Amino acid sequence: MNVRLALLTGIVALAAFPVSAEVYRQVDAQGNVTYTDEPSEGSPAEEIKVKPVTTVTLPKLEAVREPERLREKVQQEGAVYDSVRFLAPGDDQAFHSGSGDVEFRVTSSPGLRGSHKYEVTLDGQPVGQSASGSVMVRNVFRGTHDAGVNIVDSNGVTVKSGETITFTIHRPSVNN
Repeated sequence: MNVRLALLTGIVALAAFPVSAEVYRQVDAQGNVTYTDEPSEGSPAEEIKVKPVTTVTLPKLEAVREPERLREKVQQEGAVYDSVRFLAPGDDQAFHSGSGDVEFRVTSSPGLRGSHKYEVTLDGQPVGQSASGSVMVRNVFRGTHDAGVNIVDSNGVTVKSGETITFTIHRPSVNN
């Protein structure tokens, strides 16, 4: 049994050898400290446990430049538009909606180009896209909300943003 245990321990040690490297700390007679991967025979050596080194691989220069090119392309596409804005609801408007449905109507100057779409956000979250300028959002909770409008490209990247509006929706409830 001891022979098997010794053999198994030897195999495990050989398998782990390339993964771990020993580091030794030695102090000579003058008090000088040296670190080495092989202990010297004349002075006592203390084995040091070394923590794994964290490495970071930097991206290639081409990969860093690509987002810059995309940003320039988006800025050029956004420069085509003078404005994007809501037609309805109006800013600071309050209205009743029993179902909570709200139709957002938007426009831009000039009109949409290519594969661009209008994107409406409600309280910071995208709720719909349309190329026609009309986005219906169903079951909006009662209360005051902020809505934003953007023009996005075919990848969903915002090329132009409009002013945010605030509106209040009233909905009947069993309590009032």
